[in-house]
Amino acid sequence: MSPDEYCEQKAARSGSSFYYSFRFLPPEQRRAVTALYAVCREVDDVGDEVTDPGVARVKLGWWRTELAATFEGRAHHPVALALAPAVAAFKLPQEHFQTIIDGMTMDLERNRYPDFATLERYCHCVAGVVGLLSAEIFGYSEPATRDYARDLGVAFQLTNIIRDVGEDARRGRIYLPQDELARFGDEVDDLLRRHITTGFTALMAHQVERARTFYARALAVLPAAERRAQRPGLIAGAIYQALLTEIERDEYRVLDRRIALTPLFKAWTAWKTSWRY
Repeated sequence: MSPDEYCEQKAARSGSSFYYSFRFLPPEQRRAVTALYAVCREVDDVGDEVTDPGVARVKLGWWRTELAATFEGRAHHPVALALAPAVAAFKLPQEHFQTIIDGMTMDLERNRYPDFATLERYCHCVAGVVGLLSAEIFGYSEPATRDYARDLGVAFQLTNIIRDVGEDARRGRIYLPQDELARFGDEVDDLLRRHITTGFTALMAHQVERARTFYARALAVLPAAERRAQRPGLIAGAIYQALLTEIERDEYRVLDRRIALTPLFKAWTAWKTSWRY
């Protein structure tokens, strides 16, 4: 299996909404963004699958070194080998990859977020800079596109947090700001015990509203001339916003289930959105 095939399989197995948006790219860009996604999956899996924090730190340290080596032509891992041509072709900033590792390291250092300012910093590291890297691959000429890409990445991460509240709680992680939990009458123990309080629906509606605000803010600053080039992000955004709508329809029952869209619906939304741009 070649490095590109390894990344393609990793992206396909994930069933991610991003995978559907990649299908509309020319081959070189598609290979590049698929490699970027595979790198993110690899380092994210460290936090999700390695239960020993010490071992997880060692693995993330290895990835930090491996990503640095990618910029020096000394990579070994298949996803790093697949990423290397993209680094050169699209002039991807090395510091963004190190910021992603910083974000993954935050998962080892904290499992609670006191306020949204702290959570937004985390979202920027693990998703905002991924948006910035993706924008480089898709291409742009207007500086405002970077603001769009960063806010879109944060919006994606906020949507993931909303969808995964129950799953994260079972791992002992709470990504909802603690001051907002208190404001809506929830306690961390309520989430850990999957106990739905009277304020939980209002709390989750507030989270959805914030995510939608980030989507709207991103779209508002994206220059019209850049929309065709940034089409993959717009496609993924349409799918993710449809997921928010589905969560709303299901009355925010995210503590005991994982609400998801069907592959057919994702493919249809991707096709429909592609024709708009």
